[in-house]
Amino acid sequence: MTPFLSDCPKPDTSWRAVVLFGRNVASYKFALAQSLLEMAERSTTRVLLSDLAEPFSRHLCQHLARVDRQGTSRSSRFLDTCRAFNRDEITATQLRDATTKLGFVNVIDAFHMVGKGPVPHRFFVDERTAGGPPAIRLTDELYKLRERFRADDLADETEARWRLVEGAWQYDLPRANVAVQLDSETQELFVQKVRRVSLSRVRPSLNGYQKGHCFYCGCDMPLAAADVDHFFPWMLRERGLMPDADGIWNLVLACRDCNRGEGGKFASVPSDRLVARLHARNSWLVESHHPLRETIMLQTGQSEEARRSFLRSRQQIARDALIHTWEPAEEHHD
Repeated sequence: MTPFLSDCPKPDTSWRAVVLFGRNVASYKFALAQSLLEMAERSTTRVLLSDLAEPFSRHLCQHLARVDRQGTSRSSRFLDTCRAFNRDEITATQLRDATTKLGFVNVIDAFHMVGKGPVPHRFFVDERTAGGPPAIRLTDELYKLRERFRADDLADETEARWRLVEGAWQYDLPRANVAVQLDSETQELFVQKVRRVSLSRVRPSLNGYQKGHCFYCGCDMPLAAADVDHFFPWMLRERGLMPDADGIWNLVLACRDCNRGEGGKFASVPSDRLVARLHARNSWLVESHHPLRETIMLQTGQSEEARRSFLRSRQQIARDALIHTWEPAEEHHD
């Protein structure tokens, strides 16, 4: 079990692990995640694959219309069927039937797998071989997500992660040696190749790695209330002392009290303990694979020790310039 899971083994952590740390060889897992969140709003727990096919194929067709590359494989009979639907070459009924037959072959088995084993919580049970039409049964853990863990935020996080991954496929980002960057004005993440390409909004892209909590004090924090904060203050970039301060390695989400409330961080230097926490968060970005893995390694170093050394050097720059060290007055971490 990775530290991301063992530090906080709750249903939302398992869900985020599925979305953030999957193998990412195709986007089916993202489409199934979004479909499950939709299905959790209905009264039935047993869901026929023919019913699941509609939201599953709808999400994939929408993303194919935006980015045609939806996997590492160059060919897919099922994705070709979705493309045919987008071209009005087949009907919705034909798409549903093809999705029921082809769309769930691997993703149902693989959904709960992260690394070498399954996550602690399962969000459905496979009943394809239970007799009758193939189906899955939704579990109580999925309904807990809807009731207790701000499912709308989880849907936004899934969409943001999907857009980052498909952007990496589309532009071959690991091969191109291009880092994801922040646009401070639009609060979007983008890459610059021949032209600038927007990938995703920054808040939902980072929120899952903090499990919906303020990076500093750990309070429960709705996505809409999160501030995007420069861990080492942006003032250092303005002074020319830290030109890379807009890098993803330096971006966290904070509650308004920690970021700009009375006793907040403002232009102070975070403590050693918080620097260690930033290293752990950046390690999770590396574990989540493209394009954040490649971005963090390009910005801060190829090895874990190089990345630790990088943060120590940035911490020293900040201390020399800003002097004052800061920690939150109160913490709420699990």
